[in-house]
Amino acid sequence: MNRPFSPETLAAQALGDVGADGGVIPSIPVATTYLRDPDNRYRSGLSYGRPDNALIRHTERVLAELERGAEAMLFGSGMAAATAVFQALRPGDHVVAPTVMYWSLRNWLRGPASEWGLKVDFVDTSDLAALSAALRPGTTKLVWLETPANPLWTVTDIAAAAELAHRTGARLAVDSTAATPVLTQPLTLGADIVMHSATKYLNGHTDVMAGALVTHTKDDMWARLSGIRTYQGGLLGPFETALLLRGMRTLYLRVRQACASAHILAERLSAHPQVAAVLYPGLKSHPDHDVAARQMNGGFGGMMSIRVRGEGKAGGERHAIATAAGVRLWKRATSLGGVESLIEHRASVEGPGTPAPADLLRLSVGIENVGDLYADLSQALAQAARL
Repeated sequence: MNRPFSPETLAAQALGDVGADGGVIPSIPVATTYLRDPDNRYRSGLSYGRPDNALIRHTERVLAELERGAEAMLFGSGMAAATAVFQALRPGDHVVAPTVMYWSLRNWLRGPASEWGLKVDFVDTSDLAALSAALRPGTTKLVWLETPANPLWTVTDIAAAAELAHRTGARLAVDSTAATPVLTQPLTLGADIVMHSATKYLNGHTDVMAGALVTHTKDDMWARLSGIRTYQGGLLGPFETALLLRGMRTLYLRVRQACASAHILAERLSAHPQVAAVLYPGLKSHPDHDVAARQMNGGFGGMMSIRVRGEGKAGGERHAIATAAGVRLWKRATSLGGVESLIEHRASVEGPGTPAPADLLRLSVGIENVGDLYADLSQALAQAARL
């Protein structure tokens, strides 16, 4: 099974491979070491469990097909995958990253990465002029994007950013966790590497920590990344890989349901008297809507944020926290991309320096009935307004 089939088919059948035992679900390899042939060779291609195994290879092939890449690489977490890309650079290399991005990676770039010797500039990558001005020809080695960007859901033009990066000799890497390969394939738009926190939508069931990289070309940097994963022992475990592959088989169904519900919620919440603003690229009022419509196919994602109305200096923040406290169906928890809907006061999580306004609630829309989701959030907003 290969690319002439639709991506939905490729995902649902996990490329259609059948194991040697005839099972339609790949076996979980638990061996940590493999037999060497009598002539001292490893014709199976497997020697030890730390570099890879048969299930890892199979799951990576599925993801590479969905992202239309040359090869994929699985890691034990999204942070392990993301930081490996920067570790594949050299001390003194210059990196451009977005001001709005996953907070753990942003903090790592500001701390350990800078201490190690990377030179990092943070800019609004959705502003192409600002991105261009930040690039240093010959010195900038990597441009990192996150689009849509958590938690404000700004959208960067990947094709335009790729052109700017390549013009200065830099690679472009894109965190496409929120978009998923269902909506955007960054490698087809000029990106060199795409990253996923596979914990989120790729798995989709809130029971696996995983990360993934997919490359456009198997080049020298990809070889360094493979070495980093092997030497540091960053491989995803076999049982976690099996759960991830199981989740990926329903990826298209889950993401499309989340997109449809999120769009309905965004429109209804835009008219809610207790909501000051809805941040969702599917709304025509969103400043990046045109870019999102051009590079996101079939929907605008299941993620959004709302800003809650309130009176006084801390009114919005107080009412936002009270709204999160008042929900019954939405789950007050971090993370995103699961079948259950989550709500979170993001500024409390990120702390000082967060780009999230104090009145902002981040919403990860799951696959529940959209009417139930709206009713629950609406009653919580109304309850908070009576404080």
